[in-house]
Amino acid sequence: MLALGLAGCIAPRAQRADGALGDRNQQDPALSGSGRLLAVITELRGRPTVQLRDLSTGSILALPQLKRHQPHSSPSLSWNGRYLALISQRGQRRLAVIADRLTGRIHQLPLPGGRDPIRLSLSPDASQLALQVASQGQWRVELLDLSDLLEADRPAGLNP
Repeated sequence: MLALGLAGCIAPRAQRADGALGDRNQQDPALSGSGRLLAVITELRGRPTVQLRDLSTGSILALPQLKRHQPHSSPSLSWNGRYLALISQRGQRRLAVIADRLTGRIHQLPLPGGRDPIRLSLSPDASQLALQVASQGQWRVELLDLSDLLEADRPAGLNP
């Protein structure tokens, strides 16, 4: 009976997102809300680096504003991919940052109290960021309101 139920299911089609950086070892995949962009973490000169690929053309998109902010982890994209949130490292300190691909700006999100970001997830419209943090051996999730910091990134045709 189970076989009959599964026979009508359509299997998803697998597509490999080959990388052009490093050894092609990819992790932490994140799709934009529109499904047009894919962010992955890959190795570049021995350092975890975010790579952004336009899935419609297969091309890798440059992220020059993030070169000084390596290594990277936990990428997350807004709906159209204008904003790329990730965790970077400066010295011994892990930082939550958001790159605005339209303006080229980097927004560092200060975390008071010595909390270290572990993982993050950007809302599709970029109005909020869910952030898993570690503080004194405890993990918790915090929500940051970004509506005063970032312009909304909404699907085409959707009014503010």
